[in-house]
Amino acid sequence: MDISCSEKELFIFKKIAHAAAELGMPCYLIGGFVRDKIIGRPTKDADIVCVGDGIALAKAVAKRFHPAPHVNYFKNFGTAHIKVDDMDIEFVGARKESYRYHSRKPDVLPGTLEDDQNRRDFTINALAISLNERALPAGQADYGRLIDPFDGIHDLKKKIIRTPADPELTFSDDPLRMMRAARFASQLGCTIEKKTFEAMKNDAHRISIVSQERITDELNKIILSPKPSVGFLLLYECGLLHIIFPKMIDLAGAEYKDGHGHKDNFHHTLQVLDNLAQKSDDLWLRWAALLHDIAKPVTKRFEEGHGWTFHGHEVIGGRMVPKIFAKMKLPQNEKMLFVRKMVELHLRPISLTKENITDSAIRRLLFDAGDDFESLMLLCEADITSKNKYKVKKYQENFNMVRYRCKEVEEKDHVRNWQPPISGEMIMEIFGLRPSKPIGDLKNAIKEAILDGEIPNTYEAAYNFMIAKAKVMGLTPVTKES
Repeated sequence: MDISCSEKELFIFKKIAHAAAELGMPCYLIGGFVRDKIIGRPTKDADIVCVGDGIALAKAVAKRFHPAPHVNYFKNFGTAHIKVDDMDIEFVGARKESYRYHSRKPDVLPGTLEDDQNRRDFTINALAISLNERALPAGQADYGRLIDPFDGIHDLKKKIIRTPADPELTFSDDPLRMMRAARFASQLGCTIEKKTFEAMKNDAHRISIVSQERITDELNKIILSPKPSVGFLLLYECGLLHIIFPKMIDLAGAEYKDGHGHKDNFHHTLQVLDNLAQKSDDLWLRWAALLHDIAKPVTKRFEEGHGWTFHGHEVIGGRMVPKIFAKMKLPQNEKMLFVRKMVELHLRPISLTKENITDSAIRRLLFDAGDDFESLMLLCEADITSKNKYKVKKYQENFNMVRYRCKEVEEKDHVRNWQPPISGEMIMEIFGLRPSKPIGDLKNAIKEAILDGEIPNTYEAAYNFMIAKAKVMGLTPVTKES
């Protein structure tokens, strides 16, 4: 076999080869697994294409393992999946496809290996390895031979993304392939061949027939790539980003007035995302980097004698996050709330780098950030994009100071993930109240007093403060302190 596989992988492929030979069915390892093995990229997903019934082959292969893995199959698509140890293996019959203009779902007919390779998106994904141990009517006895009809090996070595067929037809048939081109460029550090990229420009409008879920899935893979800016710049340059994420396009460009200019917030955002990608592989923190300045276009104002301002862009940006997540079909759960929180707080740590910042300000940051404090600091540090080395060094020193002050205050006051020493239920019991506004007022007063440093974060101090505050509000305890 022309690719470097582990003993376990070779063992699995032999099992597949034996099962296929018994069925008289030529089969091949194809696509991403072959590509990634050649370039030394870790992979656990293997695609097997056979000239015949992929579901029947999957069932025959499963029987050769003890215990036999469960076979998940989809009769309508002719595909099946098994998991052996940590390896996911998908089986499908070789096919040829034809498309209708208004749908990316093809009409499918059984085909040969050549038909199947012809329908692949890119040359680097059309590479196949024969698993045929004996000669069959539709396949040679050439186990381990690399089958590369489009010179995909050359493109892999030169890091080129190119379509096997006419790119205009390839992208018109299935417009999602344009997103995949940008994604592979971003993941693998490739460039897109000129003719292929021109076809992306010409066919960008075709992305409208692709579901939002599929678009977002590719976008997430770009965001998770080693250098996400590569993919986003390609999407920008070919016009796809204008269609799938217009609010990002609004960030592009710098405006000058009376000698005052502001930075290009589109390129700044991509720099922040790249910076963060070097420190964290958290998808949602990377989304926060992508959206941290998303409200700058709607908050941009020019102030005479001062220049351009973006007052409140962090607050407005936070409010925009749920709508963006809904449009992108991203989860409307704690992931979205985390991103919103990061966007809303991303300016707070920098405001604490000034001299004589009070413990109260530190407490409030710790309280608001909670368990996400480290994530927030990573985002803020990634937000340093100045080309001035002295400024960068100064910003980093300031953030180190903030980290030190936060650690110092937290060890003393314990306000991260703070739980009030006196709960709403306790207040109702002490004052004989039903759920009402005074309960919330008292809880909030206790919280503010602790964060402002008026009282220590203890039950006794909070109780005495509450009694005094309640007296001013005209409330009298009906139970004594236990």
